[in-house]
Amino acid sequence: MYARRLTPIWLVGLLACSAVQAADATLDTLAAAAPALDRKVLAMALQARDCAARDHEVGPRLAVIDYSRPSTEVRMWVFDVDGRRLLHAEHVAHGRGSGGNVPTVFSDVEGSYQSSLGLFAMAETYTGQNGYSLRMDGLEPGINARARERLIVMHGADYVDPAQARRQGRLGRSWGCPAVRSAVAREVIDDLKDGQLLFAYADDPAWLRASTFLHCPAR
Repeated sequence: MYARRLTPIWLVGLLACSAVQAADATLDTLAAAAPALDRKVLAMALQARDCAARDHEVGPRLAVIDYSRPSTEVRMWVFDVDGRRLLHAEHVAHGRGSGGNVPTVFSDVEGSYQSSLGLFAMAETYTGQNGYSLRMDGLEPGINARARERLIVMHGADYVDPAQARRQGRLGRSWGCPAVRSAVAREVIDDLKDGQLLFAYADDPAWLRASTFLHCPAR
């Protein structure tokens, strides 16, 4: 019978310190690559990704949507987290039931035409009514877990037109999907398919309190 080998306390502390330093360096590099993205929102997205990685296999790429920003502005960023690179900075639509230029209400209810917040796993692609599209699985029960059932997907749309948005005061709106410009849809979708993550943020107190990925249980 062999004695169990215990990791020395000093080594545990060193490893923990190294992990924190690496996480801080990743945040600093990605924040510098996307200066228009609120650093606090990016930090929350990375925190949610780290929490998900405890129980799910996660890919190297992460999309961050900040729905607290108006639709007339760039508000979606796609990162290669492992490579510490920004891949895309894009306009993205929200659901017509969520509001005008700045969405204010969110839900996971069928027929609400509202966007959902929280962490999503990006799944398989298909070609449908909106062309090349990407299915999404919400990872937060009561917040976004019915995304697949509601047909909430990423797809390209002609109404995601920044020039038209400036003229009419808002971007065109979806039925709840995070639609992007048709010109970039395939490239963005291919970068996010097959297990990458998407984090959708808004200053919504109920979600901020309830999200398990923002309050990851200690082990």
